[in-house]
Amino acid sequence: MTTMNTPALRHLADLNVELGTPVEIGDGHRGRRRIIPIVGGRVTGERLSGEILNLGADWQTIFADGTAELDTRYAMRTHDGVLIDIRNFGFRHGPEPVLAALARGETVDPSQYYMRTHPRFETGDPRYEWLNRTICIGTGARLANAVRVTFFEVL
Repeated sequence: MTTMNTPALRHLADLNVELGTPVEIGDGHRGRRRIIPIVGGRVTGERLSGEILNLGADWQTIFADGTAELDTRYAMRTHDGVLIDIRNFGFRHGPEPVLAALARGETVDPSQYYMRTHPRFETGDPRYEWLNRTICIGTGARLANAVRVTFFEVL
């Protein structure tokens, strides 16, 4: 029998994603729906860096237990001018008092709640085509008007 390698992680980039005012849609059949505009930000990393463009949003569903299903789509421009589409899906959940503090815009230590994502990248530029076929995961923190996310490549 062949032994499978245990995946390892390598830091890809840190994102500081600036958010606009949430648009509350209301209750749907799966939960409370809202859209949070993504209005800018920065990407910093050794292999990936640049700016987040004012082009996207997070279409969230908040379930009855307080879990937020994160469904984002946005774009970045790399430091050398390449446009990259980012689709990032994940979950944020934790104890009710912690989630309530986040909802009030308070700063909460991200170790107090779970926020994990799996981003997918798409670009046509050959300098970054490796992103099209790279599996990544992310860990995040919600701030009052921004989200901080760190992406890791799965090796």
